[in-house]
Amino acid sequence: MGRNARMPLRTGRIGLIEGPNSTSRKGILQMQLSHTRPVRSAVFDDPNLVSSAGLVPMLVLARSAGLQRLADQHLSVPTDKGANAGLKVASLVAGMVAGADSIDDMAVLRHGGMGKVFTGAYAPSTLGSFLRAFTFGHVRQLDAVAGRFLTGLAASTPAVAGVDDYALVDIDDTIIEVHGYGKQGSGYGYSGVRGLNALIATLTTNQTAPVIVAQRLRKGSCGSPRGAKRLVTDALATVKKLRTHPAETRVLFRADSAFYGRGPVLAAVRAGAQVSVTVRLVVRRIPDLNHHPGQATLFQTWRFHAFFTTSTLDTVAADKTHRGHAIIEQVHADLKNSALAHLPSGKFTANAAWLVLAVMAFNLTRAAATLAGPAIGKATTATIRRKLVNVPARIASSARRLTLHLPSAWPWENAWTTLFTGLCAPPPAAATT
Repeated sequence: MGRNARMPLRTGRIGLIEGPNSTSRKGILQMQLSHTRPVRSAVFDDPNLVSSAGLVPMLVLARSAGLQRLADQHLSVPTDKGANAGLKVASLVAGMVAGADSIDDMAVLRHGGMGKVFTGAYAPSTLGSFLRAFTFGHVRQLDAVAGRFLTGLAASTPAVAGVDDYALVDIDDTIIEVHGYGKQGSGYGYSGVRGLNALIATLTTNQTAPVIVAQRLRKGSCGSPRGAKRLVTDALATVKKLRTHPAETRVLFRADSAFYGRGPVLAAVRAGAQVSVTVRLVVRRIPDLNHHPGQATLFQTWRFHAFFTTSTLDTVAADKTHRGHAIIEQVHADLKNSALAHLPSGKFTANAAWLVLAVMAFNLTRAAATLAGPAIGKATTATIRRKLVNVPARIASSARRLTLHLPSAWPWENAWTTLFTGLCAPPPAAATT
């Protein structure tokens, strides 16, 4: 074997071996199983362990923002399938916060000591029946719950801090891929992929990461602007409720060329927002920076990026601000990396409700992260789950109180403790005279 050849790793080791191009001077970097105390068995028998201790502060925040109360007030799903709607909505949102992307994954709420910490965690089959009982009217009721829930989160956290100074509202759609022909409404859209079309609107400020202010699931074959006028109206109405002084706040509505039409633009203008929408016009020229001497182009060409805006910013600032619209693509990717990795039902309205629940889980996770500190406040929801939610803990009971024992030396202990203390600490003792 040659000097620079890579040696095979031994069984039980995970590591990197220094190669010919490596700059490491330490040789083998590895993590290996313990030889002094090897693992010889594994038993699932501890009733006091939970895998997602971060759900405790998350659900405290959800309760303070009125999630269960709002669902009980506004949802009228009939028969026994719709009974205890608030608890079922809370269970679905909690499962999504913990990383569930299918109905079966909701079983993550029913293990170990979860029954001691939480009550009313329904079985996946019950939650599936609940979603399949939804009609389009019930989905719109759930939309109303989502808007009011975001308002509650904004009142309890700095999730939309800075909204009174300057607000950016973005709208765009994305295709959620499905497989087979069993999904109602699925079809081939502009992307050439079979799926369903999710249209969302986000709110971003100068201080915070995006939250979702409106959402709608549509047929996969529909055009991007279909229903956008109504969604823009709903989104800007929600933004208005989030602001302390609506008349004094500047709001800029941004969209790509698919939404350059009378409906969405007029809806934004009527709501008092400025607009910045991509169009197919020549407004400025960008030279080709990849010029090679002696290799002249066949034609003298320029690349163009045109947009229409009613903002009062100068051309350079307006262009930079408009290009920031791409932030909504990160939200799409974030959702598809969590609850929207799949659309779990064959029924269209069940999947439409699933989208709304995924949005509420997204906003809840974002809002909670803002309480954990600035370092994690703008992280993706996958990062927030890994650092703050999916933390194992052992439950100990004393004097009718529960204590969570979490791993020592947890790298994000300070952020987790800050979040937990801010939401779950007992109220201060009353002053005595």
